[in-house]
Amino acid sequence: MSTHNKSLVMSLTLIATLGGLLFGYDTAVISGAISAIDANFINPRQLDETARLSLSGFTIASALWGCVLGGLVAGWIGDRFGRRRGLMLAALAFLISSVGSAWPELALGLFTSAGPDALWAFNLFRIIGGVGIGIASMLSPLYIAEISPPAERGRMVTYQQLAIVGGIVLVYFVNWLIAAQGDEAYLHSTGWRWMFASEAIPSALFFVLLFFVPESPRWLVMKNRDAEAHAVLRRLTSDAEASVVIKEIGNSLTVQSGKLFAFGGTVVLVGLMLSIFQQTVGINAVLYYAPQMFQNMGASANAALWQTVIIGVANAVFTLVAMFTVDRWGRKPLLILGAGIMAISMLALGALFHANQLGWLSLIMVIVYIAGFALSWGPIVWVMLAEMFPNAIKGRAMSLAVAVQWIANLIVSWSFKLLDGSTALNDVFHHGFAYYVYGGMSVLAAVFVYYYVPETKGRSLEQIQELWQPKNAADKTAAAAASV
Repeated sequence: MSTHNKSLVMSLTLIATLGGLLFGYDTAVISGAISAIDANFINPRQLDETARLSLSGFTIASALWGCVLGGLVAGWIGDRFGRRRGLMLAALAFLISSVGSAWPELALGLFTSAGPDALWAFNLFRIIGGVGIGIASMLSPLYIAEISPPAERGRMVTYQQLAIVGGIVLVYFVNWLIAAQGDEAYLHSTGWRWMFASEAIPSALFFVLLFFVPESPRWLVMKNRDAEAHAVLRRLTSDAEASVVIKEIGNSLTVQSGKLFAFGGTVVLVGLMLSIFQQTVGINAVLYYAPQMFQNMGASANAALWQTVIIGVANAVFTLVAMFTVDRWGRKPLLILGAGIMAISMLALGALFHANQLGWLSLIMVIVYIAGFALSWGPIVWVMLAEMFPNAIKGRAMSLAVAVQWIANLIVSWSFKLLDGSTALNDVFHHGFAYYVYGGMSVLAAVFVYYYVPETKGRSLEQIQELWQPKNAADKTAAAAASV
């Protein structure tokens, strides 16, 4: 779309990115409540070290089980009911989770604290929120990609990552503000509840605003509702270009079958590996456990929460860098650059922990790591997933990639608690072992991108399809386009 309604595209993008904001908010809200969760649900059980760390890690990462489920069904929901109604379902899941996680005893029919007996209910409500994250993490960037002009699609989808980061920064600040209202006893008894309950406000706002959002024109074409798709495209661009885009979408859907491997296995493998590497570089271990990490560096509990806010701000600032470079420099250079920065900073952080040389330099390494992720693997992977899969398989392929991403997130988040809390590992590495692992994965990520990931900047979604399909299919696509 060379001419387009910039204000409308931006308005719809900003509404869709509220799914990203809630993604970040729900993901990171747990960071301020880790000590309260342990105090209320884990420690009273008097388990041995391995069992205690495992149960705590499972509880902190419980939302990720829902993320996997949400990611798996998001493609079906998006294809069956539409992008907009799928996002509305995600908003409702966020709302239910925020209230239920704050007062899990309500699921037991109680109106007073149930202590460790409410752990299963707490995890259930967190899983429901995770389902919302899984759905929104796929459908929000997909919707944005499907309404954006090719020349600006990378930047527009990057708003999704900025919203995720914004949600993380917002909840870090909210957590810090709530914790500052009292002492540790207050945090363990009451403060943690308000941290989770605060998510109800953006959840309700997201649900209401989605009533004013039109459906994706590409989904409408998939459902043979060309007239409605044309009407939406006319609002987004000119009438003439709307007609051209409708025909391009139609051709992309009919040239190939909708089977997952209709375009070969490479496109699916690349999507899966991008998702896996985005998590195995360790980002969510750092984000979820940031207060614990800073306490390991010697900071007080309050100072650790404040330093976490600083990390969130750095995340937001360097996501802005990605926003203004993704459509200029391209996707591939940014992914390689970011992986290199993360590798250096994580290996250095591991060495600093290993040598017990902690202080301002270790904090700088964390900030550098966050900067490397924020200008590359944070936003760019979502851009790639939203645009790289051909239209005929986009729903299923992206859903699978998102589900695998959350499985990797779950493994990383759960294992960090074990790695960082292991007495045997800490006797040798002094809390540094996990960071060595993340540094090594960053090196592998850079190598993978260099050899296997194509550049997609500046291409329409239908043109990107031609990168993956066999030559004879590409010839058929060209012939179909020429006959229009």
